[in-house]
Amino acid sequence: MKKTIYALIAFLIVGMSAVNAQIEIGSATLPETVTFESQKLVYNGAGVRKKAWFKLYSGGLYLKQKSSDAKDIMNADETMAIKLHITSRLISSSKMINAVDDGFENATGGNTAPIATEIEKFKGFFSDEINDGDIFDIAYIKGKGVVVYKNGAEKGVISGLEFKKALFGIWLSDKPADKRLKKGMLGN
Repeated sequence: MKKTIYALIAFLIVGMSAVNAQIEIGSATLPETVTFESQKLVYNGAGVRKKAWFKLYSGGLYLKQKSSDAKDIMNADETMAIKLHITSRLISSSKMINAVDDGFENATGGNTAPIATEIEKFKGFFSDEINDGDIFDIAYIKGKGVVVYKNGAEKGVISGLEFKKALFGIWLSDKPADKRLKKGMLGN
C-alpha cells in the first residue's frame, strides 16, 4: 500500500512539473526552455501575431537571461532564439516571404542593401509549403550565425551579426511586425 501511495505522489509531482514546463500562447504551446548547440535558453515572453482578426502564429523569444530591453536584445552578440508556431491556414510560403520582406524593410529603415544577399537566402528557408502546426525556430548562435529550423529539421545557416540585428528587429524594432507581439516577447 505504501509503495502505491509513493508511486502516486511521484506521478503527480512529475505530472505537475511537465505541466509547468510549457506555456500556452493562443492556440500554441511553447516550452519554458529550449537548447541550441548545448546552450540552454529561457522563455522571455511571447504573444500572438494577428492580422485583422486572424491569429496567424504564436511567437516566443528565448534568451540566456530575461530582458525587457528590445535594443539590447537586438544588438547583443549572444545566443538567442525566436520560436514561431504557425496557427493558421492563412499562412502560405508566399505570404511568409512577403511578410519577411516587409519586416526587414521596417527593421532597417529601408536600408536592406548591406544584407540583401542574406535576406534572399533567409527567404529561401520559407519556400516549402507552410502548414498550420508548423514550427520554425530561428536561433542566433554566437560565433556561428542564424540557424533556421522547420519542425526540428535544419534549413540553413546565415552568418553575420548585422543580419541577426535586422532579423530580430522584425519583431523587436521600433516598427515591429506586431506591437502586441513585441510587448509579449519582452515579457510585458
